Amino acid sequence: MASVAELSSADTVELFKQYVIPNYTRYPVNLVRGEGSFVWDSEGQRYLDLFPGWGCNLLGHCPPRVVQAVQEQVATLIHVPNTWHLDAQGRWAKLLSEHSFGGQAFFCNSGAEANEAAIKLARLHTPPERYKIITFEGGFHGRTLGALTATAQPKYHEGLGPLMAGFVYAPYGDLAAVADLVDDETCAIMVEPIQGEGGVRIPPAGFLQGLRDLADQHGLLLMFDEVQTGCGRTGEWFAYQHFGVTPDVMTLAKAVCGGIAGGALMTTHEIAQSLRPGMHAATFGGNPIAARAGIATLETIAEEGLLENTRRLADFFRTRLTALQGDCELIEDVRVQGVMIGIELSVDGGPVVQKCLENNLLINCTQGTVIRLLPAMTLTAEQAEQGCEILAQAIGQLAG
Repeated sequence: MASVAELSSADTVELFKQYVIPNYTRYPVNLVRGEGSFVWDSEGQRYLDLFPGWGCNLLGHCPPRVVQAVQEQVATLIHVPNTWHLDAQGRWAKLLSEHSFGGQAFFCNSGAEANEAAIKLARLHTPPERYKIITFEGGFHGRTLGALTATAQPKYHEGLGPLMAGFVYAPYGDLAAVADLVDDETCAIMVEPIQGEGGVRIPPAGFLQGLRDLADQHGLLLMFDEVQTGCGRTGEWFAYQHFGVTPDVMTLAKAVCGGIAGGALMTTHEIAQSLRPGMHAATFGGNPIAARAGIATLETIAEEGLLENTRRLADFFRTRLTALQGDCELIEDVRVQGVMIGIELSVDGGPVVQKCLENNLLINCTQGTVIRLLPAMTLTAEQAEQGCEILAQAIGQLAG
């Protein structure tokens, strides 16, 4: 049975109105418990969650190994500064290195922090006159001022100028435009291998390889923001592995700790030396709780065959949603890579999100018209079918 909260959803909404800054648009629901792909509100209603934790809960809510690891760790050692060694942090870095391109890790607490570290590293690794970073329209890299400037979407810049100098923007997928932007002041190219917030946009064939070639030709760092795509979401450990293109720097967060706050930057041993002592830090980065959760997350994916389940889910969603597209003229495109799913509509997707909520299904709409699903790797076939049925009904009602 669902836990009973002290406050109802309505009472919680009133509490927020008085004491919490309203910088989020929130649903009028007080969530009190989660398990797998389900969450419960304070009234005992159960919701199927196909967008768990805004992409952070890739293993579903309260994954058992992560819960056990955190419970054990919080009773032993909660936090110590990074002036000390922690075996868990070292073991976590080793696992990430072994599952990716080798090298070393810097730990932080979020995707924005990981990308700020990448921005600093790019500038520190190149001569002072080389400071420009090329990023891409539709990309999203975080809310801190540097990461926000890297985010080439004007709507996020409104009222925050002047922005940080040194970022130039290219259309996503346009190699010629990138080549035209490279000059003697360029130090790096920063890109999401698959754009997430931008609408689950998968790169055209040869694009990422072309960026690798440009970076090698001009001595630039190629940096992949895998905050949303990393840790198995796409059906491989990291999205770059689908394309046969290895970055110099990779940033991670969201799912990297199974729902606990955590982030990381991965880079080669050679490049890592440029992030020398005193140049960057994160007080809580790689703390004992996050490190144990990170280890448990990677072990869960490996030992429970979740990459394989992700590929099976991708096949299901691709087949099911493509068939729905054939029956519904409002669906313009379906994009699926693992459990990263975008359904592009010809109309505003907000009413679809609301209709699904009314039918106890949690989804997301990004860029106004793209229904975005980031379900857990642990989702069952039955749950996937249930979610698609509710979603099909919601889109069908919108179509009239």
